[in-house]
Amino acid sequence: MSNERLRSALLAQGMTVQDLADSIEVNPKTVERWITQGKVPYRRHQYATASLLNVDVTTLWDDSRAVDTATDLSKAEIVTIYPHRHMVPNSLWREIYERAEARLDVLVYSGLWLSEDPLFHDLLKRKVKGTTQVRILLGDPACAAVHQRGIDEGHRIMDGKIRNALMNYRPLFTSHPDIDFRLHDGTLYNSLFRSDDEMLVNTHVYGIGAYMAPVLHLRRLPGGGLFDTYANSIEQAWGSARPVEDHDITGA
Repeated sequence: MSNERLRSALLAQGMTVQDLADSIEVNPKTVERWITQGKVPYRRHQYATASLLNVDVTTLWDDSRAVDTATDLSKAEIVTIYPHRHMVPNSLWREIYERAEARLDVLVYSGLWLSEDPLFHDLLKRKVKGTTQVRILLGDPACAAVHQRGIDEGHRIMDGKIRNALMNYRPLFTSHPDIDFRLHDGTLYNSLFRSDDEMLVNTHVYGIGAYMAPVLHLRRLPGGGLFDTYANSIEQAWGSARPVEDHDITGA
């Protein structure tokens, strides 16, 4: 039986059999057999293919061994869980970001507490001078999702918190233009703090502020899938976000 899911995943990425074969270093005829004959690859090739095509390995192959292994790997990506954000050691946020070499991402509504930390500002300045891409995504203070989040947390000041954060970051807009700031209008189910293959996931819970909600400390493992799920969320939000304008800060 042919593997039409693999064929579709290839097409979705604009890739050919030859492209996949070259990328994971196998014979193109081998890849062709995976598609036309439904042959199941070695597990290492399953994970490499799924990662390259940006899908979960179990989407491509109904292999109970792969399901068990992928589940175990995803669990292994969880370093620890904090019941509440305020229980995360204060130093951990900066320690994680200090380790960033390729990418440093923040996806929040306001993240006001980070914007108020001068040591975090200094860290951003250092990182952007090196090889690190720095992206800060805040909520659009005028959008419906921000208004609703304020209601869900039991207040109506989320837009004001975002404007305060933008005001705190404002000196960086001109002094360090390589630090990318954008505003999103999406509904966030988590606040995400990524440093290369490490991430803190602050879940959002209806009726309480994010500081009271749980935080997952993740570290990416090939084939795990959990880390990449959240990382893809950052990319989706960044792609649809817009630059910051003066009226976003002043509200005028």
